[in-house]
Amino acid sequence: MRTDSSPGTLPTREHLPATPAGTPVLDVVIPVYNEEKDLQPCVRRLRDHLVRTFPYAFRITIADNASTDNTPQVARQLAARIPEVSTFRLEQKGRGRALRAVWSASDAPVLAYMDVDLSTDLNALLPLVAPLISGHSDLAIGSRLACGSRVVRGPKREFISRAYNLILRGSLQARFSDAQCGFKAIRRDVAQVLLPLVEDTGWFFDTEMLVLAERAGLRIHEVPVDWVDDPDSTVHIVKTATDDLKGVWRVGRALATGSLPLDRIARPFGDDPRDRDIEDVPKGLARQLVGFCVVGALSTLFYLLLYSGFRAFTGPQIANALALLVSAVANTAANRRLTFRVRGRGGAVRHQAQGLVVFGIGLALTSGSLAALNAAASEPAHSTELAVLIAANLAATVLRFLLFRAWVFPDRREDDSARAASSSRRSPSPSPSPS
Repeated sequence: MRTDSSPGTLPTREHLPATPAGTPVLDVVIPVYNEEKDLQPCVRRLRDHLVRTFPYAFRITIADNASTDNTPQVARQLAARIPEVSTFRLEQKGRGRALRAVWSASDAPVLAYMDVDLSTDLNALLPLVAPLISGHSDLAIGSRLACGSRVVRGPKREFISRAYNLILRGSLQARFSDAQCGFKAIRRDVAQVLLPLVEDTGWFFDTEMLVLAERAGLRIHEVPVDWVDDPDSTVHIVKTATDDLKGVWRVGRALATGSLPLDRIARPFGDDPRDRDIEDVPKGLARQLVGFCVVGALSTLFYLLLYSGFRAFTGPQIANALALLVSAVANTAANRRLTFRVRGRGGAVRHQAQGLVVFGIGLALTSGSLAALNAAASEPAHSTELAVLIAANLAATVLRFLLFRAWVFPDRREDDSARAASSSRRSPSPSPSPS
């Protein structure tokens, strides 16, 4: 990790200097894909808000992600009619790809983006960018999970959001509270050295950028937001979640192996004292993830075979409970020995008991999914049942790994060494024996 003596390659942050009239201080990017209906009201509302409340010159850039409807035409009309609006066309999809392209080409010292649905209340925009203009922070994010936020959304999205941030905290040691809120800003000098290190071109772009910035010791400012869920959102939740988990694995592996040159984006001396205390990716995480995935894949196959066997002579809920119970006992035993390398019989009963608690979480997720399926369709096909159970088990598997690592099979070695060191400090030094 970086120390105080690291010179850094970014200069010390300062308040942005005054710019000539007409030169934009802020460039707000709106990534869009087939948003011909929402684009015009969104841009006009954002422009009116900035005219009323933002004390600097600004630009609104529409980043068209290879739209196939009339979005490009609407964007060109807006750019022709409104001086502060410009448009940028990409021939490939991907929110991260769009942000990288526009931010890399922009001449504004502060770069931001927001979703076209304007789910985030615009009153948070000035508090978002003010710390970047003043030189206080390097990045700023809107947070739906911060104290003071007011959020209106369904329980499914609430669960997914909180589970995802729990995964980031448990696997990548992230400290920021909300990775995926579509309301962020960054200083251009930081973006120029940070963006080349970010590989993702889709929805994981935000998370990867924040994790790398935090690891390099950059200061991330969080703004509580008022946020209302868009019921017409076109985000594919299952695919996005899968891609995000792949991204977490890739970034975690890169951090564990030290392959990321984070010193490129270090500030001199560090700006946040807490940055010096960031722990590295937990030791053995990469090996444990591989072992857990192997055991999980075999357990899932074992579970599906059991479910199909029990389903032949009982209902779906009883078959699901029995299959989960048997596979959970086998999964805990296998992870105990192969993934977390716990040897001997000591604690085996306690581990199985804790494993059954984790099993209860999986049972609640899968049973709830089956109940929702049966409510939607009176007699769903067996293949549909299996597809729903696989999706529910994916979510349960992620939580199972975090609970196994932090609660069931925690690494006691560091705790033991810390207690031993503390004990040695408290023990009085022996008195010199008389000669």
